Amino acid sequence: MQNVDWLQLNRDNWDERAAIHSASHFYDLPGFRAGACALRPFEIAELGDVTDKRLVHLQCHMGQDTLSWARRGAHVTGVDFSAEAITIARDLAKDTGLDDRARFVVSDVYNVAATLANERFDVVYTGLGALVWLPDLAQWAAVVAELLNDGGSLYLAEFHPLTHTLAEDGRELAHDYFDTSGITEDFAYTYTDGPPLSSTVSVQWQHPLGDVITALAQAGLRIEFLHEHPFTLFPQCSVLERSADTGEYRFPVGRPQIPLMYSLRATKSPR
Repeated sequence: MQNVDWLQLNRDNWDERAAIHSASHFYDLPGFRAGACALRPFEIAELGDVTDKRLVHLQCHMGQDTLSWARRGAHVTGVDFSAEAITIARDLAKDTGLDDRARFVVSDVYNVAATLANERFDVVYTGLGALVWLPDLAQWAAVVAELLNDGGSLYLAEFHPLTHTLAEDGRELAHDYFDTSGITEDFAYTYTDGPPLSSTVSVQWQHPLGDVITALAQAGLRIEFLHEHPFTLFPQCSVLERSADTGEYRFPVGRPQIPLMYSLRATKSPR
């Protein structure tokens, strides 16, 4: 891992994914332009009213979640290391008439405070599938604290790290929960419909839930809540069943349940 340029590999990978994702049924940009909300109901309920709040979304990809918060009244800044994704996000903001309350900036997470010239925000938002792309949680948490106003909050929704230990059938443990060494993967396709990639290599890190909480606490943030959810957004294991009502995936009725996603809010105390 020490000799791998993980940032460049991942940036190349996500630059190429952006074009594929923008044309995919999975992201459904035409539906979003027509008014669809990209946020999950529990996120809206847990973060609450964002009217006139300044919100920065780290690792925003093409900006649908970011712009969904703008539709709910926030003044938003989306940040992503992929210039290709940010170009799509800016176009999407114009197409939806939200460019007066949304901006998008190219930066990796660890340099975002400097990129934004030490601006401060009421909310730092990080959405699903983001933390696995970051090797150093302590540095990430320090950036979050630096971005927040006193009294401001981080809101984080993520896939639960316990799910990464499961075998494909979901019936047994197959991977080490505490292995944080980093995994270099080579996949020809992204997770949406679309053609194969040419930049196929990426590097990811699994982070135990305790490491996330500890990093935030050591950065000076106070945990307000940690909620674990028995549902997820895709069939990560073949045993999961899709709800016809909500589209969420869960273990079958009668099977022991484990958390599949989690969400938390942490607040920066006034000095």
